[in-house]
Amino acid sequence: MVTKVRAKAIKVGDNIDTDVIIPGRYLIYTDPETLGRHCFEPIMPDFYERSKKLGGVIVVGGRNFGMGSSREQAVVALRGAGVKAVVAESFARIFYRNCINQGLPAVKVPGISKVVEEGDEVEVDLEEGAVRVYSPSGELKKEFKVAKLPPSLLEILESGGLVPYLKKKMVQ
Repeated sequence: MVTKVRAKAIKVGDNIDTDVIIPGRYLIYTDPETLGRHCFEPIMPDFYERSKKLGGVIVVGGRNFGMGSSREQAVVALRGAGVKAVVAESFARIFYRNCINQGLPAVKVPGISKVVEEGDEVEVDLEEGAVRVYSPSGELKKEFKVAKLPPSLLEILESGGLVPYLKKKMVQ
């Protein structure tokens, strides 16, 4: 179940566009693992290795995360790199919905980028509507109350994305 995830945080800045998440030259690939190897390559060439070494991460962004073209491959690349969730000050609208449709939790958390530091862990609790930041020693630094997702979006996330959700509904 994807309604609660916790992982080390990797921070990125404001205005992270889909070309930074997955450069256009890699759009010839469809395999998540292949796309994931090139995730954030322009700004953090070792992102894939760092994420895999940590067993997956939560990406913490600033304002306007996912702006630019509406390529779904950006979300596929994040998942292929082991990203468990994305929390950001704000999201580009289409990118946000692409996250939900691909089964990747995305949560708008005003102020998060000013609190999270390298080495911190972030916990996203979608059912409770909370995002918690923990120091490397495990101490709670801050809890953010966030808008709860509607049950329909939670069900899509729990199904692993829109396509698995629809397949499940068609069988019922």
